[in-house]
Amino acid sequence: MRTLYATDASAYREFPTAVALPKTQSDLKTLIAFAREHRTSLIPRTAGTSLAGQVVGAGIVVDVSKYFNRILEVNPEEGWVRVQPGVVRDELNMFLKPYGFLFGPETSTANRAMIGGMVGNNSCGSNSVVYGSTREHVLEVKALLADGSEAIFSDRPAVNGRIAVSPENPFEKHIYDRTIELLSDPVTQEEIRANFPKPSIERRNTGYAIDMLLHAEPFTPGGPDFNLCQLIAGSEGTLCFLTEIKLHVNPLPPKETGLICVHFNSVDEALRANIIAMQFKPSASELIDHYILECTKSSIEQRKNRFFVDGDPGAILVVEFKRDTREEIEILAAQVEADMRQAGLGYHFPLLFGADTGKIWALRKAGLGLLSNLPGDEKAVAVIEDTAVDIYDLPDFIRDFNDILHQNGMSAVHYAHAGSGEIHLRPIINLKTEEGNRQFRLIAEEIARLVKKYNGSLSGEHGDGRLRGEFIPWMVGEKNYALMKEVKALWDPENIFNPGKIVDTPPMNTFLRYTPGQQTPAFNTYFRYTDQDVLQHAEQCNGSGDCRKSHLSGGTMCPSFMATRNEKETTRARANILREFLTNSTQPNRFAHDEIKEVMDLCLLCKGCKAECPSNVDMAKLKMEFLQHYYEQKGVPMRSRLIAGFSSLNKMASMAPWAYNAIFDTPALRRIANRVVGFHPDRTMPLLAPQTFNSWWKKRSATPANGKIVYLFADEFTNYNDVEIGKKVVGLLEKLGYDVRLPGENLQSARPQLSKGLLKEAKEVANRNVRQLKDIISEETPLVGVEPSAILTFRDEYPDLVDADLAEAAARLGKNALTFEEFLAREVDAKRIRPEQFTAEKRLIKLHGHCQQKAVSSLVPSKKILSLPANYEVQLIPSGCCGMAGSFGYEAEHYDVSMKIGEMVLFPTVRKQPQEVIIAAAGTSCRHQIHDGTGRTALHPAEILWDALAK
Repeated sequence: MRTLYATDASAYREFPTAVALPKTQSDLKTLIAFAREHRTSLIPRTAGTSLAGQVVGAGIVVDVSKYFNRILEVNPEEGWVRVQPGVVRDELNMFLKPYGFLFGPETSTANRAMIGGMVGNNSCGSNSVVYGSTREHVLEVKALLADGSEAIFSDRPAVNGRIAVSPENPFEKHIYDRTIELLSDPVTQEEIRANFPKPSIERRNTGYAIDMLLHAEPFTPGGPDFNLCQLIAGSEGTLCFLTEIKLHVNPLPPKETGLICVHFNSVDEALRANIIAMQFKPSASELIDHYILECTKSSIEQRKNRFFVDGDPGAILVVEFKRDTREEIEILAAQVEADMRQAGLGYHFPLLFGADTGKIWALRKAGLGLLSNLPGDEKAVAVIEDTAVDIYDLPDFIRDFNDILHQNGMSAVHYAHAGSGEIHLRPIINLKTEEGNRQFRLIAEEIARLVKKYNGSLSGEHGDGRLRGEFIPWMVGEKNYALMKEVKALWDPENIFNPGKIVDTPPMNTFLRYTPGQQTPAFNTYFRYTDQDVLQHAEQCNGSGDCRKSHLSGGTMCPSFMATRNEKETTRARANILREFLTNSTQPNRFAHDEIKEVMDLCLLCKGCKAECPSNVDMAKLKMEFLQHYYEQKGVPMRSRLIAGFSSLNKMASMAPWAYNAIFDTPALRRIANRVVGFHPDRTMPLLAPQTFNSWWKKRSATPANGKIVYLFADEFTNYNDVEIGKKVVGLLEKLGYDVRLPGENLQSARPQLSKGLLKEAKEVANRNVRQLKDIISEETPLVGVEPSAILTFRDEYPDLVDADLAEAAARLGKNALTFEEFLAREVDAKRIRPEQFTAEKRLIKLHGHCQQKAVSSLVPSKKILSLPANYEVQLIPSGCCGMAGSFGYEAEHYDVSMKIGEMVLFPTVRKQPQEVIIAAAGTSCRHQIHDGTGRTALHPAEILWDALAK
């Protein structure tokens, strides 16, 4: 656990003393008392997506994300909601939507960022030009102070220059009295006003927000009531420990949203055009530069969101308008375009509405993770990514910024919040080298001086943490910095709350993830990793935590985290544990650590991360690699051998299928047999068909056909268990006029071996298949598969697994190895299959997508072919992984998690459907899980279309 919490989304790494997951406020009080007694510290943590090392440190990490996640109260009449710090921002807005409200600030991490962290960092997001920062929305907090006492901070009226506070808590009263005393000195007030960032800069997170306190009574007559929440927001958990937060909420915005995505030749043009855009009062104005646009080309998930991009622009400015009607937005967009063209700015002005707007924001929000896609050791580093200046200063500031980079032989990525004067700028640095470490510090110093020149804020929304704290004296002056240190000592005299952040921070180029000059061995791996090695692939994870989203946000990644809410079950945790041991292990076999195995255990190999992780971390591939190396030293468990030997065992059992079925179709016998092999006794087992598909094929009377040749891949699941589905695939294709052939007998996919990490055996199968099929499979004569996980091995794993001399042939073969759905959809597009060949009956189909189809292929073909019958309506079930994932859901220790995953979305949705609704699922494991979890029989798309053929 300490290893998993040693990093966040920043460049920092430091092992905590311990990790605590408190369940109650009493637990928190116990932790505070423990920290005081043992002179250690507490580091509050929610999603761990901070970019300045805020939750990295040597104390006790206190993770409140799992148990402090309740929405406690909502008051629509007064427009507020009260929550615990572990409530996810997007999930809060899902809750608020029926009331007609939302919590405005929106970070790019909003589907996993939590309110406690947003308060700690004073988060803003893309729409801050409308909603401001989190600080503007915090009405009241309940907190535990450094002595363990409880306090409530909210609006407090000033009476004769003092704040009326209940004397029941002397420590709380002392905080108020001393704060008023410190800020009452006219010289201090002048020092603050003279040296803090320009008032016109809305994003201002430099140090403690003592300047904001001066806006209230008693320092500004007629100002708002004094509220220490202004100070607590942005304090990064260094002053107190929040237990409840009362937030102001806004009415929902107008329903119509339009995005004008203006294309420019350069970032400079975009920033000058931004000043024009802001005159029309948009709800957001966001920059995407050419580096990020290039990264989207290699992202499976984001490639499809590039549909609006014309050519290769130097930058795109996404300007959002929210109005009551589309016509109002069209008028505004036309005015924006006219003014920009008149200024000679921009060359393409697409205006997007509806579902397309979500795709654009998904692409923009993916920027942080996409930057980790750079192969090798050079990365776009978070070091100067959070500067904010006045928008009118922004073009000149960025020009000066880039001049500094060029003088130092560096370049940077530019993206994000042009509308509020904050561009996230990331220089590309190799922190594994001495020179990279030197550049990390040098560029931080240079840019800090530049920000001060423009009287800007070194931190706009990401906070100071341990990254920028060192430069706060430069930004606000030594006197104001001394005042901040006094504020910290006032609230936390024993320094137990997140020390080393904001004030008294260690040097910013220490405690980094990578040690300058670090050496790691060359790894002999079974998979190839394009332009990198296995360690570098794990290092692509930058900690952004996309794998921490819940099922409410959709998608597949990461099903085990969704079910358990444990950090240990995230893709991030698995990448962290691999990086740690592959970098620092002293063993000859650096994979052979039980700690890695423990963290990898609940990875379902669903492939969700391959598509949904913006850094494209393929954890399934990494787990398979790990298992093979681990087994080489530790030995292969018997159950893993049995599962990997699926084909051989079924071949023997198929000699007497009635005997096998007699055991596994009899509950009492099945439960005994399951226990013997390590399967859960409540899990039913797939039965064997009376004859194998290959046996049926040999004996059948083939339908004469002169049509297009199709080679059917009768995988091991179709051959032994799903024979009837295989027959219907053949019958359907022949009825549609295709010449169906088998490319060989008893072909295996290697999916069982891959699923258990037996890569040596899988490689033998892959090599054999590629050699056998490479000369007969082509675009004209494709290989069509029934089971998605089997046929997609040709496209996904084979090219990186086969012998090097077969890699090119494997890649070609993979392109022409199609799922049943892909093949039929291609034929539909070519007008070779027509709706009139199917029934006109009206039916509703609920479709559950196979994980590997979603990751490596798409569900679009599935929906297209199931919609072939004119009156068939197809609705996607918004489920991620079903929870079975091959053998995972059978295994005794994984059964409960497997069923929890199913219960999140899939099972409840299926149970609600009337019997006449067809449940569709292409995956054999998916259909089995649906049967065990709901009692319903799900059908393969081929079965549905076979039944739908016009009679």
